[in-house]
Amino acid sequence: MKRPFYFDGAFGTYYSEQYGDDIPCELANLRYPERVSDIHKAYLAVGVDAIKTNTFGVNSSWIEEETLCCELLTAGYRIAREVTAGTNVQVFCDIGYIDGENQLSEYQRNVDVFLSLGGKNFVFETLQEFSPLDQVISYLKEKEPTAKVLVSFSVSQDGYTKKGYYYETLLKEANQYADVVGLNCQCGPSHLYSLIERLNLSEYKQFSAMPNAGYPQAINGRTVYSNNKEYYAKKLLEIASLGVNIVGGCCGTTPGHLAPVIGQQLIEGKTNVIIEKAEHSVQKNQLLELFSQGKKVLAVEIDPPVDTHAEFLMEASHQMKTAGVDLITVADSPLARTRADSMMLAAKVKREVNIDVLPHLSCRDKNYIAIRSLLIGANIEGVNNVLVVTGDPISRSDGGVFQFNSYTLMNLVSNLNREVFYENPYTVCGALNVNALHFDTEIKRARQKLKSGVSVLFTQPIFSENAVRNFIKAKEELDCYLMAGILPIAGWKNALFLNNEVSGIEIPRELIDKLQVMTPDEVRDAVVSYSMERIRRVYDHADGFYIMTPLRKTELVSDIVANIRKMEQEEA
Repeated sequence: MKRPFYFDGAFGTYYSEQYGDDIPCELANLRYPERVSDIHKAYLAVGVDAIKTNTFGVNSSWIEEETLCCELLTAGYRIAREVTAGTNVQVFCDIGYIDGENQLSEYQRNVDVFLSLGGKNFVFETLQEFSPLDQVISYLKEKEPTAKVLVSFSVSQDGYTKKGYYYETLLKEANQYADVVGLNCQCGPSHLYSLIERLNLSEYKQFSAMPNAGYPQAINGRTVYSNNKEYYAKKLLEIASLGVNIVGGCCGTTPGHLAPVIGQQLIEGKTNVIIEKAEHSVQKNQLLELFSQGKKVLAVEIDPPVDTHAEFLMEASHQMKTAGVDLITVADSPLARTRADSMMLAAKVKREVNIDVLPHLSCRDKNYIAIRSLLIGANIEGVNNVLVVTGDPISRSDGGVFQFNSYTLMNLVSNLNREVFYENPYTVCGALNVNALHFDTEIKRARQKLKSGVSVLFTQPIFSENAVRNFIKAKEELDCYLMAGILPIAGWKNALFLNNEVSGIEIPRELIDKLQVMTPDEVRDAVVSYSMERIRRVYDHADGFYIMTPLRKTELVSDIVANIRKMEQEEA
């Protein structure tokens, strides 16, 4: 078997180990160029075929000044070229993952700087997603047709990036544009081996693998990797023996990790094992079945409790089932007020009430591990619908975790459907704000959600005529099922609260004024009448109705459900 092409190992963790310096290592290109040069020379001394420029983290995530970014890129490239002068060692311009609104322009800026210096080899590494690298690589190849491009993704042990994309999907997409695709960082060599073993490497032009030394631990506030050079070398040879063309190291690796590997024979007897999924029957999704039958689907939202008493939720769910509701939705701590977990309560309702459920799942305060765990647990309980939302914002003083936005979470669930939930896949639902001031922008956002795997959109409450028009526009322009949001008003005070304190809700002033002088019975009649008037306005365009229970007033919801079912019978 042909000897693999060897890249160097980590720069940042090795720099920190050598110099005890906690500054971003990229700054050393200007402050301590001799240190950068010495690290490159240490890798050259063990016989690597290529080194990466010390420019991985040069982007606006920590550098605001455009000029400084360009200076660091320039210095990093020149140091690498000086060190390799007179050798056959290749220099690869290193560009790490860039996130944010300006990611395309930042990628292109870094590419332009390197091209202006004569750079022709590029590595885009530790990526969480492929977009917009398709545009970046096309841009690069147009400017320099002879450029060689390596694209490498960072994935967890189960093959998913922190943005929720599955590694095999990303690799196949990148393979259409890049000369080399591969994996680096986040995984130690054993788990990276397992991921690569599952692939058919013959499908890729060339493949690279650059695992971490292992899994780090924190010692006195510093990130430390085990001294496992011999073990690492053995595992790297095993990876290469799978047919991997290019190998190297990532976080925690040093010249000492690569020295035992370079020049050694590959391990015999290793083969690339392609693991294929057995054929499985896919369970029918009850919600999608109802849509396909042309029935107006009725969903009712009931909030989970703020304490350990779930009696109301269960009783209301029974009541709604008897009234003819198809689906119970359970919100995920609306208004950022802590409530019982929506996924767990939805599973309880499905099991004990025997009605289909739709838990809301927000990105707020849940990282990838927590979200995946919730989805697996709920799926075991038979839950196969999820409404993905960003989640209501919390006060700045409370902090918060937003590892995802709604699009990336939708992508995660869609990818998990293919790789984990293939027997009982989730129907992924999203939200549509028909009250948005700039509804054309909201339509664009909706199309992005559909591309991320959404098949059903649930709208914000429809009160105004503008919301009605926007709903009809959405149905005409979007290729998905559309559920019209209906929020009955509990009374005059509730109307004032919703209008003044809940974003996106617009209740007509004339209705609020009428409610102020009505008796409770008159309020009930007026609210049901107004809700039905809104329903009639969008009835022919809606695939169903999403009714939100106001302040536990289930009798209002029951009246509305009865009226909708009556309309349905009349239509038939």
